[in-house]
Amino acid sequence: MLRPRVLTGTHFMHGDFAAAEGGLAAGCNFFAGYPITPATEVAERMASRLPEVGGIYIQMEDELGSMAAILGASCAGIKSMTSTSGPGFSLMMENIGLGAMMEVPTVVVNIQRGGPSTGLPTLVGQQDMMQARWGSHGDYPIIAYTPASPQECFDLAIEAFNAAEKFRTPVLLMADEIVGHMTEKVIIPEEEEIQVVERKHPKGKPIDYIPYQADEDLIPPMAIAGEGYKVRMTGLTHDEKGRPAINAEAQGPLLKRLLDKVNTHASEIVKYEEMDTEDADVIVISYGITSRCARRAVELARKEGIKAGMFRLITAWPFPEDEVRKLAEGAKGVIVPEINYGQMVTEAERVVCGRAPVKGVTYVPGTLPDPTATLHAIKEVAK
Repeated sequence: MLRPRVLTGTHFMHGDFAAAEGGLAAGCNFFAGYPITPATEVAERMASRLPEVGGIYIQMEDELGSMAAILGASCAGIKSMTSTSGPGFSLMMENIGLGAMMEVPTVVVNIQRGGPSTGLPTLVGQQDMMQARWGSHGDYPIIAYTPASPQECFDLAIEAFNAAEKFRTPVLLMADEIVGHMTEKVIIPEEEEIQVVERKHPKGKPIDYIPYQADEDLIPPMAIAGEGYKVRMTGLTHDEKGRPAINAEAQGPLLKRLLDKVNTHASEIVKYEEMDTEDADVIVISYGITSRCARRAVELARKEGIKAGMFRLITAWPFPEDEVRKLAEGAKGVIVPEINYGQMVTEAERVVCGRAPVKGVTYVPGTLPDPTATLHAIKEVAK
């Protein structure tokens, strides 16, 4: 007997499980993955739940195969998903680029751990943030969300699927080990309350279908392989008909459209949270588990009379450039705490562009972020 796809109600739920449940609520019907700490529980939940809702789970031989499998499933019209952590994320990069070039919607959950290499399999890190943006070769668009709680693991998994379907691109859910392994209250709404987006399908006759002929929104309708449409897909630079076109004349317009279909819709995609930024002299930009420590640091700074505020990245990519620039105007400084040796701080520096000093706060991978270090940085900048 099939169980409900959406387990409505209030749950005390693990972050990894919540990401899996969010995928199911968004309509995911296929999961291919390979066990890797600390993301294995996402796969375990899917292995248990997908057969209950009429979906398919398959354990692949490695992460290369996992990424290829979910691209293939999506091309066949099935919403698909995988999960991984650092080393597996590296192995997926070539096929993430393939998905971007072929414009295949799918979702990758990365529960980040300490690296590089095998690193710290069971401990936290936020060291894959720049890899998320630039990990595959070439220029391509990417959308990446950064949950800070199990509730957001659920909510943003749905958001990730909706963005993938709307913009025809792989979308990343960049959680971290602490958020993934945290157990908190997760409220799952009624199924009819969950907004689910489906990809655009061609409306004309199959014989008239041109695979990469984009609409005004720069996104082409996507035919399902096997339904009578001539579907051509390749990782090579191609023309609107999907035929390889190995020349700069084809490369220029293609790449511009791939990038613009996300960049020109950034205002629809970007999500963030602000706390006490209205009068802030010091802006703390944070994400994931570090944002919970940053919130406490801002609260402590306010108690000491320092006008600090927090800007939390819910969407890491595209980066909320306009909002950050506006906050930096007139500020004494911008602080970016993260569990790495400086990744998103470089993006903040690029965007702030001298409007205010930008200071990174390094938390060593493997450690629970302590508000004290961020508070100390706030005090230094506020002098």
